[in-house]
Amino acid sequence: MIVRPLKLFAASMMLLVLMVTSALSQALPPLSGRVIDSAGILSPSVEQQITAKLAAHEAKSGNQVVVYTVTDLRGRTIEGEALKLLRGWGLGQAELNNGVLFIIAKDDRKMRIETGYGVEGTLTDAIASLIIRNTVTPAFKQGNFELGIANGVNRMVEVLEADEAALEEWKTRAKPKPTSDWASDPVGIIFIIVWGLIFFGPILMSFLVRTFGKKIKPDHYEWLGMEAGKNSPAAKKRRKRRRSSGGVIVGGGGGWGGSSGGFGGGGFSGGGGGGGGGGASGGW
Repeated sequence: MIVRPLKLFAASMMLLVLMVTSALSQALPPLSGRVIDSAGILSPSVEQQITAKLAAHEAKSGNQVVVYTVTDLRGRTIEGEALKLLRGWGLGQAELNNGVLFIIAKDDRKMRIETGYGVEGTLTDAIASLIIRNTVTPAFKQGNFELGIANGVNRMVEVLEADEAALEEWKTRAKPKPTSDWASDPVGIIFIIVWGLIFFGPILMSFLVRTFGKKIKPDHYEWLGMEAGKNSPAAKKRRKRRRSSGGVIVGGGGGWGGSSGGFGGGGFSGGGGGGGGGGASGGW
């Protein structure tokens, strides 16, 4: 009679532990400032410089940019964590959603620039990716987190404060460049040569035989073991095969049927948190 209450008590305690663990995992760290260095990778002086830079930018533009470093993501994706923090912290002004989060997970070697709806058209995904690749990643690979974060913040502020001409220049720089040109691609060149030989090879060979070959009889030429002309043995064999075939079969009613499907839209959707998954991720 005592065993059953003990089982119920144990089950209740396990459920309570799971609920507490889940609540703790969903809890947000406090938004204590514009720079939250939980991973301890910034010196006080650099942290103060970045904070002053972001405060001046917020006073000028109204955009709220926050830098957050963490030791690891505890198995979570950096995209999910960044979006959760952007929304949970309510970064940016109300109704403008002009917040930006720069998150760095040191031990996971991952980072992300997460943008709110209000700045997605300025600090675009492509520009955020460009800043990560060209500015932050090289410094991180050398172990210089302070330089990478400080310069990354400088580039983001530069973009967010850019005039129309400067912003267009940034967007041009961020456009993906073609990885290869068919003219310099060996596979493409070989493909063109093969198809050229298939379609134009017989015509070219006939021309060469007629031009440089020996005329054996009317409309029959021979050159380097090849023959051309209506009276050549090869041409006579082809005519004989066509006569014996009894016609040409034009086959059937089959074909390729197309479906009217397409790619459906998807992705993050805003829930009043001010962000929809815009930005870019990277690693080092």
